[in-house]
Amino acid sequence: MSGGPGSGTTTGAIRVLVVDDDVHVARINAAYVARVPGFAVSGQAHSAAEALDFLGGHPVDLVLLDHYLPDGNGLDLVRRLRQLGRQTDVIMVTAARDLATVQSAMRLGALQYLVKPFTFAGLRAKLEAYAALRRTLDEGGEAEQAEVDRIFGALAGAAGPVDLPKGHSPTTAELVRQVLRTADGPLSTQQIADRAGISRQTAQRYLKLLDRAGRVRLTLRYGETGRPEHRYAWIPAGAER
Repeated sequence: MSGGPGSGTTTGAIRVLVVDDDVHVARINAAYVARVPGFAVSGQAHSAAEALDFLGGHPVDLVLLDHYLPDGNGLDLVRRLRQLGRQTDVIMVTAARDLATVQSAMRLGALQYLVKPFTFAGLRAKLEAYAALRRTLDEGGEAEQAEVDRIFGALAGAAGPVDLPKGHSPTTAELVRQVLRTADGPLSTQQIADRAGISRQTAQRYLKLLDRAGRVRLTLRYGETGRPEHRYAWIPAGAER
C-alpha cells in the first residue's frame, strides 16, 4: 500500500482511495484525481486485502475500484464492504466490460462505471458529476420529481460523450445534459442555452457532440417563414438509436 501522488487530505476535499493491482496504473489514476479541484487522494491499494485494511483505519469518501485484483475482484470487495456496514461510495474503474459485471456493479451500488483505457477528461467528468451529486444530497430536505430525476441521472454517470474534445468543459456538458433530461419536451438551442446559462453558440457546440454520441434526438420545427428550427430531446439510457 502506498501514498503516491496527491496523497494526504485537504480540508473539505472528497477523500479518495485508489485501488488497482497495477502499481503504475494506480499512480497515474491517483495523479489524475489530485488534478481535479475538490478531491484529495487518501491512499492507494493494490489488492482487496490492502483496500479493506486501509478503509478500516482511514476516512474515505470514495473508492476508485478496479475489478481485477490479485486476491479476488472488485465486486467481491464491494460485497464485503456492505456486509461490514460500510457505505463508502464506489466508482468502478476497470477494463471489465462484460454486461454481467456491469449489471452486478450497478446492483451492488457502484455509482459510476468507467471503462479502461480512459483519459483524464473522462475521469474528471465522472468525478465532477459525483461531486455535484454530493452537493445536492448534502443540502437535505425533500425533492420534487425533477430533482429526483436529476439525482438519478448523476448516479447513472453523465451519459453522453465522456472523453470531450480539447476546449470542452465536462461541467458545461453536464449542464446541457441536465437541461435536456429535465425538459418536458424537445427544446430549441436558444431555450437550452437560456436554461443552462450559457451562450447559444456554446450550447450548439455541446449539442453537436451529444447528437454524434447518440444521446439526443434532433427534430425540425417548421414555422411560417424562415429556416426550420432545430429542437433537441434527451434519449434515455437503454433507448439509444
